[in-house]
Amino acid sequence: MTALAGLACTSSLSAEGQGTRPDPMRFFEGRTEMVSTVKVVMSKPYRSRTLGQGRLLDDGSLALVQQVQDEGKPAASRRWKIRKIDDDSFAGTMSEAVGPVMVQEVGGRYRFNFKMKGNLAVEQWVTPMADGRTAKSSASVKKFGMRVATSEGFIRRL
Repeated sequence: MTALAGLACTSSLSAEGQGTRPDPMRFFEGRTEMVSTVKVVMSKPYRSRTLGQGRLLDDGSLALVQQVQDEGKPAASRRWKIRKIDDDSFAGTMSEAVGPVMVQEVGGRYRFNFKMKGNLAVEQWVTPMADGRTAKSSASVKKFGMRVATSEGFIRRL
């Protein structure tokens, strides 16, 4: 489904143990994995596994390349480029998106919104876990306002 999901998965504690606001852009430096179950209306649920390799660019944006392995389908590549636009907002591009990807921090969780081909609207919520290395991902895909697919899973830093 989507897979920058996990942008938010950094530790909520600094090295000194003091509570600080996490830097979600750093989570995808290096390798990540997302495993989820995708449910599409009128279809059998399937497992999806996404392996990512990310790096922070000189301008502070995140460049992420992912290999998507959906059960029963050929592997595919996905590319993201995300930049911070203010204290709680991010924007960028994704190779499967039509138009911009918008990310908003809401109460310690991250909401992703973007459109895909076929008039599909994606909303994904990513909730960082206390361990700082994983996050829960929950996505919903709508077409003409009706939900046509969901995805539930976890992202972890490798």
